[in-house]
Amino acid sequence: MTPRTTPPFRADHVGSLLRPAELHHAREAFGSGEISADDLRAVEDEAIRGAVELQRSAGLASATDGEFRRGSWHMDFIYQLKGVAKSEERLHVRFHNPAGDIEFNPAGLKVGAKVDLDGVIFGDAFTFLKSIVDPSVTPKLTIPSPSMIYYRGGRAAVDEKVYPDIEEFYDDLAAAYAKEIAGLAGLGCTYLQLDDTSLAYLNDPEQRAMVARMGGDPEKQHIRNIKTLNAALAGRPAGLTVTTHLCRGNFRSSWVAEGGYDFVADALFNELEVDGYFLEFDDERSGGFEPLRFVPKGKYVVLGLVTTKRGELESVDSLRRRIETASSYVDIDQLCLSPQCGFSSTEEGNDLTEDQQKAKLERIVETAELVWG
Repeated sequence: MTPRTTPPFRADHVGSLLRPAELHHAREAFGSGEISADDLRAVEDEAIRGAVELQRSAGLASATDGEFRRGSWHMDFIYQLKGVAKSEERLHVRFHNPAGDIEFNPAGLKVGAKVDLDGVIFGDAFTFLKSIVDPSVTPKLTIPSPSMIYYRGGRAAVDEKVYPDIEEFYDDLAAAYAKEIAGLAGLGCTYLQLDDTSLAYLNDPEQRAMVARMGGDPEKQHIRNIKTLNAALAGRPAGLTVTTHLCRGNFRSSWVAEGGYDFVADALFNELEVDGYFLEFDDERSGGFEPLRFVPKGKYVVLGLVTTKRGELESVDSLRRRIETASSYVDIDQLCLSPQCGFSSTEEGNDLTEDQQKAKLERIVETAELVWG
């Protein structure tokens, strides 16, 4: 076994990082009209330079911008697709944590026109990131997968006058994503991650029941989502590594769904045409490693063993033992290590400190070096 020189890397991370205090303050000031968009961008630029240095100094071979220009890991992207807009309806999502439940009521979405794409979403953000990383560090961009558009509202969110046949919606959605992927590659992106909570949520029977209520087929929704993803990726440029990240919800150290990957595993690993999978495995909510037996040769699994929901630092020994257990189901040379999710999927962030975040990134690098060299 040798260290990997192409993504996903032996030590990697999902994408989002805790927003520093100065960025929180700047976003609040911008929201109240106290500073301009240019002023906010200057603060973002400086914060992103700090995030890139954090990742470099931790020893990571890739770097994201921490998603510092976003309020949400997915909605800032989704609302920029043509045909997709905020709806007046508020969603009601219940997140869970050991202390109780949190109600999250974000705006919904509606598809009121043909889905398409003008320009490259997050293109400027990626160009800035690429301009500030060291030559030895691969800039990584994270975007929500196309699955998330339908999963936010189901058939009711897609105007039947625009799309009487839902398959046409999926076709247009995949085509828009194909444009985005080609555009990002044209800007020099070689490492793209498509974040897809739906493929993890659907392992939970309660989530499948919700899909049925939304008018979908709970037994086949993951197959439909994989088909759309594959259509979007079909013409991806050579030299572009694409991974996907699956989690069961990540908001203020809380989660939505539970259950192992058993329900989706066969299709996920054998039909989805990505190069690697970031999978959360930080506690019993994620089930065991048994579904990894479906992973074919040539694909990589990034084990999300280090939790971002709590500040306590995992030991090297515990991480090595869990990697060894996972390797009984898939070749250890196909495994990598990361946090289980982002540290701040929304701008609020999870319940840990920046020092604890740094220690976790360093622990991932330390462990990966001991396991894979």
